[in-house]
Formats: sequence, C-alpha cells, structure tokens
Amino acid sequence: MATERSKVILSSGKDQSLRRFHPWVFSGAIKKIKGPVTEGDIVDVYSNQDEYLGTGHIQDGTIAVRIFSFEQINPGVEFWKEKIRKAYAYRKNIGIAEKADTNVFRLVYAEGDGMPGLIIDFYNGVAVLQAHSIGMHVQRIEIANALKEVLGDRLKAVYDKSNEALYRNEGPEVPNGYIFGESQGVGEVLENGKRFFVDWETGQKTGFFVDQRDNRALVAKYAAGKKVCNTFCYTGGFSVYAGLAGATEVHSVDSSKKAMALTDQNIELNGIKNHTSFAMDTFDFLKDKNETYDMIILDPPAFAKHVSSKHNAVMGYKRLNAEAIKIIRPGGMLFTFSCSQVVDRRLFFDTVMSAAIVARRNVRVMHHLTQPPDHPVNIFHPEGEYLKGLVVYVE
Repeated sequence: MATERSKVILSSGKDQSLRRFHPWVFSGAIKKIKGPVTEGDIVDVYSNQDEYLGTGHIQDGTIAVRIFSFEQINPGVEFWKEKIRKAYAYRKNIGIAEKADTNVFRLVYAEGDGMPGLIIDFYNGVAVLQAHSIGMHVQRIEIANALKEVLGDRLKAVYDKSNEALYRNEGPEVPNGYIFGESQGVGEVLENGKRFFVDWETGQKTGFFVDQRDNRALVAKYAAGKKVCNTFCYTGGFSVYAGLAGATEVHSVDSSKKAMALTDQNIELNGIKNHTSFAMDTFDFLKDKNETYDMIILDPPAFAKHVSSKHNAVMGYKRLNAEAIKIIRPGGMLFTFSCSQVVDRRLFFDTVMSAAIVARRNVRVMHHLTQPPDHPVNIFHPEGEYLKGLVVYVE
C-alpha cells in the first residue's frame, strides 16, 4: 500500500500525455494540489476523475512534476537500487559497461532510464552524479548507496556535481562534493583505447562529453591524411581521435584557456605531435583565419535552451556553418552538431542547407548523427534525443 502523499489533480482533458507514459506534467495542466508540498517532494498525480496516473517529484517551473513511476509505489532504497540495477544491466547488455578499451560511459540518462532529472556518468571508478531537479538531489544519498550496492568494488567514489544544474542562475545553494570517497583530482579514463584526463570537479557538465564517443570514432575513420580543425574543442576529444588516426595537422580552438590547457595535456598524453591550440572565439577564428581545411568539426554548446531563443540560435548555427563551409577545401568534410533541444533534427538540417547556400558551395550529406546508445531515448519521451549531427561532403 502506498504512503499517503499530497495529490496533484489535473484539469479535465490534461491527462492524455500521462496515459501515453510521457513523464512530464506541465504547470498549466494542474487544476489543484491537495495537501502541503515543498519543492522536491514526491507527489501522486491524478486525473480530474480521481484516477491515479503516476508518481514523481514536484518542482517550481514549467515542468511541474517529473514522473519516475507509473505504478503507485513507495520509492525507498530498494526502489532506487532496482532503477540503478536496470540501468547498469542495460549498459552491460549493449557492451559498453565492461568494454576492455573503454571505462567511461553514461550510467543513468534521466528519462531514458526512468529517472527524470538525474544524470550519472562513470569515469573509471568515479560516478559523477548531476541532479537537474530538486527531487533527485534530495534522493542523492539513497542513489549513492544504490550505486555502491550495484557496482560493488568497481566504484571508488561518488561525486555530486548538481550545483550548476540546479542553481545556474541563482548562485551557490548546495555545494558540490563527494558523497563518499575522496578527491582524485583530475582523473584519467580510457575511451576506445584513447587516453584522456577528465576534470569532473571543475570542468563543464560532468567533466567530459561522453555523448560524442561514437562520433569521435567516425572522425577517426576519415581523418587520415587530412588537415583537421576541431572547434569548441573543450578537452580535445575529436582532436585526439583525428591525430591518432593519421591527420597531417590538427588545430584545436576554444575560447576557454582552461579548456585549451586540458586539450594540450590530452594531446601530450596520447603522443600526438602535429597539433596547435588556439584559445580564441570560434566565430572569429573561422572568419579571420587565412587557412583552409580538409575537415572541420563544429560542436558548439547549446545556442538555445528555451523556445524563446530558437530564432537567434538558428541564425547562430547558420552563420557558424556558413563560415566553416567557406574554408573547407574541395573534397573536404564538415562534422556539425547541435545539442539545443528546441532545435529539432529537421530544423537543424534546413539550417545547414541554408548555410551551404550562403557559402555558395555544393554539399552532400554523408551521415546523420545522434547520441550513443548509453544515452537511450525513452520512446514515450522523444525530447530525450537532443544531439543532432550531420557529416557533409563539400565539393
């Protein structure tokens, strides 16, 4: 029998998405709330006819409730342990959790693993937990204990890095820190046999762009004998793959001097010699640099986090891709990405096409790219597919 909890009652006709197992309740769908609630509390959601629909965390914002169960349960330690166990079993079944040449992967991907608001990346024994909802942050100790039970001796530490995700605008509210284990400083991981230093304590996101693993491997497939430019390079993932694959020259560009320093360390760690770093704005680099390339990689941060900024984001992507296409040598390639959730796959495709028109170059699409399978998309939550990419051949 489920514990008596506060009830969120939906307005008439606003229950259809939950009946289709979409895990979000929008604030505009709520008719009333019965009982006291504090942000992060677990609530039960009911239809206007008093039918149970789901259980989740309530929060302030447009997405008012994130559903983590469509069965009326008491989510205690065993509940979270089973969620983590299923997530880990999935990664083992797809061959990423126990891959001999890879010890970095996404262990929990929010809605894709039935845990909306929670990201966990695994870095060679360290699980970096990032809560994107207050409710998941409240559960962090139970989740960390579940990780210890499921992963056993493989787990050395759990680092909570939720502050940036929860309070990016309001300032520090909860300190980042180790739930258990001690600081490792900058750790070293292995991805497809390539070595990388990862700074999960002070780096962007959880420390490494885990979602580009398969796309980095594709860059390696084409990089031999080419002059490559990797923009928005962060820690140099694409640069390392290109250099080890036999690129004649690799240029890495990022506006962050700290990121460029870590890129240089990763280049040195892998013994790559033909590499140059540029700590400068990518737009300025592409527009002012009097160079041409056989391959350019554009992997910018999200230009739009909200629908209101979609137009400006599209204009930014168009300008960025046009500048890159202009300086690609005939027969060269562009790897271009968007991680803006509000820019869908069709719109991104059309934007790159518009950029090719502006650049007055003929291009052919070679590949449509997305996130790897350790970032699974819940079929009832298509918004989980956020990473879009194209590889185009430029004549």
